[in-house]
Amino acid sequence: MNRQAQAAVLFLTGAALLHAGFTDLYLRYVKAGLQPLLLLSGAVLIATSLATAWYEWRGRRATAAAAGGEGAGHVHREPRISWLLVLPLLALILVAPPALGSYSAMRTGTALQQPYGYNALPAEDPLPLTVVDYATRAVYDHGRHLTGHRIKVTGFVALDRTGAPYLVRMALNCCAADAQPVKIALTGKIPPVLQPDKWLEVTGTYTAKETRDPVNNGPIPYLRVTSATPVPVPKDPYDESWNN
Repeated sequence: MNRQAQAAVLFLTGAALLHAGFTDLYLRYVKAGLQPLLLLSGAVLIATSLATAWYEWRGRRATAAAAGGEGAGHVHREPRISWLLVLPLLALILVAPPALGSYSAMRTGTALQQPYGYNALPAEDPLPLTVVDYATRAVYDHGRHLTGHRIKVTGFVALDRTGAPYLVRMALNCCAADAQPVKIALTGKIPPVLQPDKWLEVTGTYTAKETRDPVNNGPIPYLRVTSATPVPVPKDPYDESWNN
């Protein structure tokens, strides 16, 4: 891979990052708060590629002039294995990975953590909560501010080996590589047919019932379902509220 090819790869990688950053595609890789850094990285790569091409062109002109126009002389080529760097670029351009789903969720223990505090609940009925928000309030606040309210939560369906249903959202620290599930067990008026990875908007009420995650023995609260409606996959499929 010569310098011109290196510059081309840098340019295409930067352009791919800018494309992902200006669309919702980046949400499949990193949390929303990292969008400015992603765009900055793309811009830096493009600037680097242009600088690389410019210095290579100027160096060739200077070498040719010094040789009296007889050519640039011997060219040192980079190892061919460097072309493997193109594979991640092709993956970024051609493949949009799906968000992590039930397969990962049921093979990873719940990442539920006790928060430092709780935000004020909105004055809405039903209360719109994230999976993480409901789970932390149900487990660590013992549902003190949830009792007596209807609650609306959105997540994807996961089933354990016994067929027990869970509503799950994958929580992020930084990027999809460190995503971990937070789970809510469902009881009450559960739809008769549930398909893993299908997204549901569940309305229900708090119940003090809990179970333990078979993977890491972490706490999993229940939600008593009163209605469940299928919904499309959200723009941002990950839940970032657990560490905000």
